[in-house]
Amino acid sequence: MAMKQVIVVNQALNLPPGKLAAQVAHAAVGGLLRAPREQQIGWLDVGMPKVVLRCESEAALFDLVAQAEAAGLPVMLVRDAGRTVVEAGTPTCVGIGPGEISKVDAITGTLKLVR
Repeated sequence: MAMKQVIVVNQALNLPPGKLAAQVAHAAVGGLLRAPREQQIGWLDVGMPKVVLRCESEAALFDLVAQAEAAGLPVMLVRDAGRTVVEAGTPTCVGIGPGEISKVDAITGTLKLVR
């Protein structure tokens, strides 16, 4: 099965590059740990393909979470600890997958790359 992971960032937060990288890393690792073992191994075996996309609001982020959960995909919503840039509990990004490419794309296929 062809698999990938997508991380979607709330672009409205305008996170600095270092903060953005850390949040994306949390989402990627968290998504992997939430996947069933066979999906973990399958995704690792194909080189862990992933893409980082953006949405424009917190509401859009929560909508993606709901869609991914309804599709049965691993979901990792990252909420910041609040020690540096944003308030504690602020949702910054979501990891969707690893999962079957067609299932992930059905939810994230219209989103644009992070800039």
